[in-house]
Amino acid sequence: MNKDVLIRLNGISKSFDGETVLDDLHLEIHDKEFITLLGPSGCGKTTTLRIIGGFETPDAGDVYFDGKRINDLPPYRRQVNTVFQKYALFPHLNVFENVAFGLRLKKLDEDTIRRKVRDMLEVVGLKGFERRSISQMSGGQQQRVAIARALALHPDILCFDEPTSALDPELTGEVLRVLRDLADRKTTMIIVTHEMHFARDVADRIMFMDGGVVVEEGPAKQLIEHPQEERTKQFLAHYSE
Repeated sequence: MNKDVLIRLNGISKSFDGETVLDDLHLEIHDKEFITLLGPSGCGKTTTLRIIGGFETPDAGDVYFDGKRINDLPPYRRQVNTVFQKYALFPHLNVFENVAFGLRLKKLDEDTIRRKVRDMLEVVGLKGFERRSISQMSGGQQQRVAIARALALHPDILCFDEPTSALDPELTGEVLRVLRDLADRKTTMIIVTHEMHFARDVADRIMFMDGGVVVEEGPAKQLIEHPQEERTKQFLAHYSE
């Protein structure tokens, strides 16, 4: 196996209520690579992320992290952090405590927690918002708090499931700027998104999924502008301006 492969899915299959969602899926994600998963609703993108994060267990196949099989490893023991489209923030905690939550579970000292929270809020452009109530934040700001919370634990891989789908265009721009900055920092990321321009300009590689398998993959710009498979062409034509 290529030594810089961080995640490898080998023959992953998953069904829900008798319906096959992933069908013998194979994929590899390299260290410091920014991968975008594209595809129609129900094609298995989110289930792929959830299996990588440990929130779902495959019916068949194996998940490898850095060469080690992690099928039975719970989410909190994986070096993967997932940011969901619904933020999953704690409304009763302020911004600081939301970002600090995972650090407190690790029983880090207060000085380290303060420093890490401050640093992560600066990364996502929310320096000075530590005491702000979550209810006082816009959707874009809340999503950036969720990203800061994920970053604070220094995961080897960040997964994003449609992080801008619930946001209006202006707030979407806020979040995409943060993701672009993370890409520039060479953070290993897997993102499910329909933001085609962003995927083309920022992702290293795009995997187009349909029917529970990867139909086509390649360098982002190349796949968006010159798709090879008919199913990919149809999907992209639907999203073209």
